[in-house]
Amino acid sequence: MRETDIAQFWSSHPCGEQLVGGGPAERDGDDHASFFTRYDAFKYSLEPHIPQCLDDLDLAGRRVLEIGLGQGAESEQLIRRGARWTGVDLTQESLDRVRTRLSQRNLPFEGLHQGSVLDLPFPTNAFDMVFSHGVLHHVPDIRSAQREIHRVLDPGGELVAMLYARWSLNYLIAIGVLRRTALAAAVSLTRAGLLTPGGIVGAHVGQARRLGLSRYLRMNEFIHHNTDGPANPYSRVYDRRSVRRAFPDFRLTRTYKRFMHAPPLPVRGLPGGSLMGWHLWVHLRPR
Repeated sequence: MRETDIAQFWSSHPCGEQLVGGGPAERDGDDHASFFTRYDAFKYSLEPHIPQCLDDLDLAGRRVLEIGLGQGAESEQLIRRGARWTGVDLTQESLDRVRTRLSQRNLPFEGLHQGSVLDLPFPTNAFDMVFSHGVLHHVPDIRSAQREIHRVLDPGGELVAMLYARWSLNYLIAIGVLRRTALAAAVSLTRAGLLTPGGIVGAHVGQARRLGLSRYLRMNEFIHHNTDGPANPYSRVYDRRSVRRAFPDFRLTRTYKRFMHAPPLPVRGLPGGSLMGWHLWVHLRPR
């Protein structure tokens, strides 16, 4: 998997935009502010645990590097909690959006850079905390990434990241059973001429026919296309053991899960996120 493929996908599919709509046009027009307002309202109504988790971090006055910026929602939250914030993202699209957000809202920051987590454009020991929400599970070469994070992090610092959780209702049941079964049925009906799927189902059917159904349904392939859209080139799920293997230059100090999310199951808002949630938050310290 090439990093250029990942960058191209996220440039053309800005994080979360499909859930709200109107991003580029409003960003470039007089009403670009309304997109960020609507985006944040939607995001934090769906995932109210994020501000709560950020409240637990010691951010005031600390040099914080955020890796992977999306629409800048967490960037703003970190700055408002007192972080001396620097951001880095693989795509120019995300940088443009975050710069617009922070400038419009008069939020101070120390740096905003385009770059890869595999080769971070910062000196050694430059940050007290590295924060990354929903990004590192899209990095195939995670060992190289964790070495770079270790390099730029102060020896007494902390890495805080949200990763997709293997032991979750979403991965085990929604993706692993329900969506795979539904897709196999959709492909069979399409081949028989009984179904002409469109939208996201049609995109999955097209991918399955292109790659071959048996390959597409293998979990190490299917997971890529069932987290952030059928065209997403790479995703991975983690548990405590795989986090330790993927981040050998760190010691894992704390984990917790949040966010009951398992479409098409109607579980939003139900309890159980701490046991079977989709978001695995990890805290790691440099060795």
